Amino acid sequence: MIEITIPPNNTNERKYIIDIIFTEFLGLKYTLKIGSSEYEIKLNEKKLIIKDTFFNKFPNDLEYLSEENIPTTIKELDLFAACFFMLTRWEEYVNKTKDEHNRFPAFASLAHKEGFLNRPIVNELVEELKQQLLELDSNLTFKEKKFELVLTHDVDDVIFWKSKKQVLRLVLGDILKRKDFKLAYENLKDYCLVAMKKRKDPFDTFEWIMDKSEEKGLKSRFYFMSGGVTSHDNRYDIKTQKNLIEKIQKRGHIVGFHPSYNAYNDFKQLKHEKELLESVCKCKITEGREHYLRFEVPTTWQIWEDNGLKVDSTCGYADKEGFRCGTGDEFSVFNILTRKKLHLRERPLVFMDNHHYGYKSISSAESLRKIRFLVSQSIRFNTKITLLFHNSTFKESKIIDFYHLYNQLLEE
Repeated sequence: MIEITIPPNNTNERKYIIDIIFTEFLGLKYTLKIGSSEYEIKLNEKKLIIKDTFFNKFPNDLEYLSEENIPTTIKELDLFAACFFMLTRWEEYVNKTKDEHNRFPAFASLAHKEGFLNRPIVNELVEELKQQLLELDSNLTFKEKKFELVLTHDVDDVIFWKSKKQVLRLVLGDILKRKDFKLAYENLKDYCLVAMKKRKDPFDTFEWIMDKSEEKGLKSRFYFMSGGVTSHDNRYDIKTQKNLIEKIQKRGHIVGFHPSYNAYNDFKQLKHEKELLESVCKCKITEGREHYLRFEVPTTWQIWEDNGLKVDSTCGYADKEGFRCGTGDEFSVFNILTRKKLHLRERPLVFMDNHHYGYKSISSAESLRKIRFLVSQSIRFNTKITLLFHNSTFKESKIIDFYHLYNQLLEE
């Protein structure tokens, strides 16, 4: 049995990260003691010492929670403090930088500044520890992990062609603003074919997405909206989507929750929307992602916990692809203010289609190259990688051919 001794301050924080690394990542049993000045790991009469370079500076609970304590490089921290920093996202609590949607942006993160956002740094650090533990006992057996592609689809809209007025505005815009007569013709033709039921609405890609997943033995996760009070919400009535939801469930795919724009820090709003979605789908909703990736540490996680949800997948940056939490693996989250480990698990979002056409314009080839690199990193450490492709993406993007990109991604 592995025996771990930790220093006597910030014990909740230390216990959390020890448990995440040894139980959830490595699958090792251990006993924990308090009393050393460093991290001591004993096994077979051998001892591994890991210097305490962070929490030893803060004798009082929560004293570390200050922007001035954000490290300038991850190398400053011991292995446990570095992993705690990435997984709990306490950086986002103390750094008040926000974008126009009140989100913590990638450019403000240490990972972006230090150039390791595209690396699963937590998995790298855990792998280092794993090799050190094998020096104590070469017969140690670890939790078996494997690479997994997780395909998710936020359903912000279900139809593109909503009214004749919309068609008129779009076609006139093509002609008068964009000076693109060919596009005006194509849009008008598409609307007419949809109206005559000779073609599906451009946003109705659900069966195509499910077909592609099933060809590769995968399940797609469709996260539906069910309310809201802002102009960013209420693009469809969830009660009218009962047949679509039943179709998704019958094919063995997963229906999840996409709370509205303001629900990320509003317990009652999220509760109301979750209950409405459950009444329509006639099942318990356990997972999902916040609309616009709006997220607040630790409020959003606690609201999800208190509403009985099991898995959140919001933790990816809106403006940049990469490993916001330093891993693609699921892990139990920690409320940095109550200092408690929650039952809720985070499944970090690593890539979102909007990164490459909503926030910046790059080619299909460049987009695929970036996804390939992220996938290669996940394969290297046998982690999950969660990708987001909206059902509406395949119509909305004029820059990237997401049909081709998606096909090629799944083929590879």
